Amino acid sequence: MTTLPLAQTLHRHSHAEYAASVTLSYDDRFLRRKRLVADDGTAFVVDLEKTTSLDQGDALELSDGRLINVRAAAEDVLIVTGPNLPRLAWHIGNRHTPCQIEADRLLIQRDPVIKHMLEHLDAIVVEGKEPFTPEGGAYGHGRTHAHEHGHSAHDHSHDHSHAH
Repeated sequence: MTTLPLAQTLHRHSHAEYAASVTLSYDDRFLRRKRLVADDGTAFVVDLEKTTSLDQGDALELSDGRLINVRAAAEDVLIVTGPNLPRLAWHIGNRHTPCQIEADRLLIQRDPVIKHMLEHLDAIVVEGKEPFTPEGGAYGHGRTHAHEHGHSAHDHSHDHSHAH
């Protein structure tokens, strides 16, 4: 039994007043039960009903009513620009790679295989360090997951067509 405050309630895109913030990477924002430490040193335990993808701007409500703001940490990313950005986004999506889509650029986690593929598609790919907040799943909050079907996480030889 823990004596730390519990966070069992998540408020999506809260605009309330926060007691503190917790800054987490994209991977660390996917959790169900975990001990976290807010940026001000406040320790607490997240204990959600199911594994959940936290978004920047969400708030975790502690058992004492305080709200902890969720912030996206700066992390290693590839910044993708170039001609025909929708085509580049399609190729990234076809690899099931999480992608932050903006009007004039795409951000993905650093991946040398995907970088090489994009460069061969005439993309301009630059390494950077920024908060990473990719699009959720097709049905709202959630994650797209890279998946493996062969020897490499990027071996993608199966068919996604709906023809049967």
